[in-house]
Amino acid sequence: MQKNTYIPGVCNIGPEEIKKRKQAGWIGLIATIALWALFIWLETPPIWRLTLFFPAMMSATGFLQAYTHFCVYFGFANLFNFGDVGKTDSVSQAEFRTKDRKKAWQIILFTISIGAIVSFLAYYL
Repeated sequence: MQKNTYIPGVCNIGPEEIKKRKQAGWIGLIATIALWALFIWLETPPIWRLTLFFPAMMSATGFLQAYTHFCVYFGFANLFNFGDVGKTDSVSQAEFRTKDRKKAWQIILFTISIGAIVSFLAYYL
């Protein structure tokens, strides 16, 4: 089901913004895999593999925002966008802003968890 309207704490971006988030997710995933392979090929000390946290988190952030149709930045900045990329509207109701911030924090916690899991797997494998 495609969500094309602002729903507080649920959906704050439309198709163009979703496409942008998916691109970020793919870039992060490719960077994570490439770096992991490079670390293995160069036989770097395992401690360096923990740096995979950052591209893995970038990937997770992009994909989770695309999947949930919710932009973390917009959630904190009280914005939403269902038109062209770069044009935003403001969220005026305090109750809606609270729901958006809660959703943004949930996504951040998921992305941190995913980044940590990937980096620790890389460290121990």
